[in-house]
Amino acid sequence: MKNRLRLKRAYDAVSKDDGFRILVDRLWPRGVSKEHAAFDLWAKEVTPSTEIREEFHHIPTAFPKFKEKYLSELGNNPAVPEFIQTVYEHLKKGNVTFVYAAKDPVYNHVVILKEYVESYFPKD
Repeated sequence: MKNRLRLKRAYDAVSKDDGFRILVDRLWPRGVSKEHAAFDLWAKEVTPSTEIREEFHHIPTAFPKFKEKYLSELGNNPAVPEFIQTVYEHLKKGNVTFVYAAKDPVYNHVVILKEYVESYFPKD
C-alpha cells in the first residue's frame, strides 16, 4: 500500500495530501471552528480515557506507563476493530491523517494509536 497514515496537529494548515482526516481527540481542539476544521470523522471513542489522560498530563517520563494503559484500553475497546477497518479502507484510496491538538508531537496518544493501527495492516 503506497498511501500513508500520517499525524498532524489540528492547528496546522489543511493540505490536499492529508487525504481522509480523522480527529482523534476526546475534546474538540480549542479555537478550531467546525466550519474550517475539515475533519471527515471525529473518532473520540478510540481516544484514551479521561482517567489515564489526566494521569499522564503530557509528562514525558510518564509516557511509558501511559502507553501501557492506553494499549490495554485499545485492546479492550469494542469500537477499535471498526475504526481500524475504516482507516484501512480509506488508506486503499489515499492518505489518512490522524489529527490531534497536543503540542508535543512525540509524547501523545496519537503516536501510540498510529503504531497500534498499523500493526493490523499487511506489510508491503
